[in-house]
Amino acid sequence: MERAPEVEIVDTYLRLFGEKDLEAASAYLAPGAKLVFPGGLTFDDLPSVVADASHRYKWVQKDRTDFFVGERTSDGAVSCISSGALKGETLWGTSFAGVRYIDLFILRDGLIHEQYVWNDLSELGVTPLLAQRLSVGAAR
Repeated sequence: MERAPEVEIVDTYLRLFGEKDLEAASAYLAPGAKLVFPGGLTFDDLPSVVADASHRYKWVQKDRTDFFVGERTSDGAVSCISSGALKGETLWGTSFAGVRYIDLFILRDGLIHEQYVWNDLSELGVTPLLAQRLSVGAAR
């Protein structure tokens, strides 16, 4: 079955980002893209995302299992949802797997303009809670 172009864009972007090929992954982002992570942390570039992640875990990978494509009703932009599970290693050296995630992407003209990330890493104690990270000045 042929996948929608938006699925190919999102899947390739996530794969490249997971491989830490930030330059190639950034080519899928529109200028001024908004990247929103758990706790409402907002970034506008991938190096900033990676720098913040270093305060949450040693490494993480997404097992991307499902994609959904639709239309955002407020403005007609194409939306693509990626969902699956996270695996990786905590700051303390403990492995984790099977942690659910969902990412919502808003695309226009073949580029990602917005990314919204939700996952259960903090809820499961895999990463420090945002309040803990803010209290030590690690988050922005």
